[in-house]
Amino acid sequence: MTKHIGILTSGGDCPGLNAAIRGVGKAAQGAFGMKVIGFRDGFRGLMENRTVALDQAALSGILTIGGTILGTSRDKPRRMSVGGKEIDATEAIIANYEKNQLDALICLGGGGTQKNALYLKEKGLNVITLPKTIDNDVAMTDVTFGYHTALGIVTEAIDRLHSTAHSHYRIVVVEIMGHRAGWLALGAGIAGGADVILLPEIAYDIGKIAEAIRERGRSGKHFSIVAVAEGAMSKRDAAGLREADAMKQKAKSKGERKKAKVAMAEWQKRHSGNTMRLAAQLEELTGLESRVTILGYVQRGGAPSAVDRLLATRLGTACVELINEGEFGVMVAARGDGTEPVPLEKVAGKRRTVPLDHPWITSARLVGTSLGD
Repeated sequence: MTKHIGILTSGGDCPGLNAAIRGVGKAAQGAFGMKVIGFRDGFRGLMENRTVALDQAALSGILTIGGTILGTSRDKPRRMSVGGKEIDATEAIIANYEKNQLDALICLGGGGTQKNALYLKEKGLNVITLPKTIDNDVAMTDVTFGYHTALGIVTEAIDRLHSTAHSHYRIVVVEIMGHRAGWLALGAGIAGGADVILLPEIAYDIGKIAEAIRERGRSGKHFSIVAVAEGAMSKRDAAGLREADAMKQKAKSKGERKKAKVAMAEWQKRHSGNTMRLAAQLEELTGLESRVTILGYVQRGGAPSAVDRLLATRLGTACVELINEGEFGVMVAARGDGTEPVPLEKVAGKRRTVPLDHPWITSARLVGTSLGD
């Protein structure tokens, strides 16, 4: 019998999503005779049954296009805003899965998508996921598609900032995406020759950063590039986050949970604007003018790189092979030049952060880059 596959993209957009959709669609239809439909705007489109036929015409020409032709959202099956109210859309999602006679649902997304997919698996749906995010922080995969493209974009931005930094004897602070994982800041910082790289995994001491910059001045280098992940924090802020997290974990009663939520909100308020504050502190401590560049969403845009097109295509085609073999409830992980199905239970709720003994960390230190500690 002909198998029917549904596919959706959830969470933030990134380069490579269309390449993955194309890989799934072309392999499913051309090699296995399956029928493929897409759901618009993530889990919301699945709940509202807004579909689009992903035939050969729809898949043509999308390999090089950034973003996602299906649209995306951060809606969760269990908590979806409808008419100003938050509802549990699980029953509607299951009903539409059955209405479309799906044999499998493919979810393309990051950490949140993996958790939502596991939830739907536990509700009885045949779910399979592909890992995407420029943050490269999905657990149990060597790499996520979207990362390589963003790495090139951020590296080029740092390259361009070097000229104005050394021309004006300035400190240029570049804010890079990455709330809880520093892969993008670390990779681009090393590739772009940043003098200081600040990561969420390594709490920094502002005094040590300033001293590293002053030392560069004493050696005749009167400018510095500081690559800072948006989730990087000082040792003081890191201690505050640990306290708020501990309060959240220990909370049992409704009152305790509310108190923990307030504590976390207060910490987030203190941490907001951290990059601007960091630049001001460095200017005061070093006597050098500081300028801030926040790259923002430019990091997620544009056509995917050749590496991401290749990665997304091989993950997409491997996904279809697993469906044909009847294997579900897994994420298709990149493993070397191949792929590996990993149970969603091992992925959901986990995050791949930069290990403190990672070779990239070692290389950064050996070339004289300050990591703020």
